[in-house]
Amino acid sequence: MSYIHKKHFTLESARELLEQIKPLVARLIELKKDLDAKGYDIYRHRYFSGGPNGLKNYPPELEELVAIIERIESLGALVKGIDRGLIDFPYIRENGQEVYLCWMFGEDDIQYWHTISDGFMGRRPLDEI
Repeated sequence: MSYIHKKHFTLESARELLEQIKPLVARLIELKKDLDAKGYDIYRHRYFSGGPNGLKNYPPELEELVAIIERIESLGALVKGIDRGLIDFPYIRENGQEVYLCWMFGEDDIQYWHTISDGFMGRRPLDEI
């Protein structure tokens, strides 16, 4: 079978990594709120007002935010939503299907999974994996 992702997690390895990245996800959410408060659109890389910011480079908060995303993704996890702190971990089910173990900031543990095509809206309890 060919898979989208090169790295896949076991539930145990995803939970271990989750403990390491929880503080990073908390910081991502904080940085996004700071940038929102400044009127900076992280998706368009400009201020909402459209006016110049007087600087040639990006706000330092954006640079830190990008560095955190790169760090998390270099470990094999996927940042799927900054506002809510959505993180997916590629996983192979017993039937060979590639799916995501899914965690959202504020949840104590990884409790859900979903198919790649269903995304967050298709989250199911882990006991159905």
